[in-house]
Amino acid sequence: MSKSFALAAALALAGAATVAHAHGCPGEMRTIDAKLDTKPQLSAENAEKVKKLRADGEAAHKAGNHGESMRLLAEAKKLLGI
Repeated sequence: MSKSFALAAALALAGAATVAHAHGCPGEMRTIDAKLDTKPQLSAENAEKVKKLRADGEAAHKAGNHGESMRLLAEAKKLLGI
């Protein structure tokens, strides 16, 4: 295997991971929204935290910071128990 082929393969895999992360954020947001639609029993404080984390996660996603988006959305999901 040539070095240029190996480099191209590595770049393709890195690009695919970025795309997968980008598509993961909207799915996570939909999951959070669906859970919020069920009116989960949360304290007022936790309900506000979830809404802020969800909004901040969407903002990070739109800014192209998908790692941060996924981290924030995971924190929101944890508070929701999902």
